[in-house]
Amino acid sequence: MQLHTGSAVRTRTLTAVADGEPVSVPDPEHLVHLQFRRFAGCPICHLHLRSVVRRHDEIAAAGIREVVVFHSGADELREHVAGLPFAVIADPRKRLYAEFGVESSYRALLAARAWRAIALGTLDIFRGRAKPPTLVQDGGRLGLPADFLIAPDGRVLAAGYGAHADDQWPVDKLLALAERAGVLRPNG
Repeated sequence: MQLHTGSAVRTRTLTAVADGEPVSVPDPEHLVHLQFRRFAGCPICHLHLRSVVRRHDEIAAAGIREVVVFHSGADELREHVAGLPFAVIADPRKRLYAEFGVESSYRALLAARAWRAIALGTLDIFRGRAKPPTLVQDGGRLGLPADFLIAPDGRVLAAGYGAHADDQWPVDKLLALAERAGVLRPNG
């Protein structure tokens, strides 16, 4: 079942793969941008997360905490997400994916935009900017992305379910959604 604006998210504590620190969703002090990505080493995910890293200071200044979920195991994820300035969560059994209504589909790879992103992300692998994924992925390769903006009280302020593998919120959209919800911190 998919979530929509106004849906309630129950409080949970997740564990960040990089440092084992607890991650509260919702966060009582920040908005949470909960991103569901695909698998460790996904070229599309790598490309997208680079854009988030470039603007992470701006996102944090807006009072938004990034939390990114992958359907890979923690050990595999660590080598792909080391150094990211936000929490990355392993969900190899896709329990969070199911709870948030995030699907897998063959249509994940059908859009031309997805193939463009795969090509650009793969180029980063060849250039040594990213590590390649393993050939076999526990959660498969056909996941669709999803984005949620969650208020400190657990209300979903915005929800976006991707129609293909490269259909996630760009940073400008995230900041605009936070501003529209009236919770963007002025001047950080």
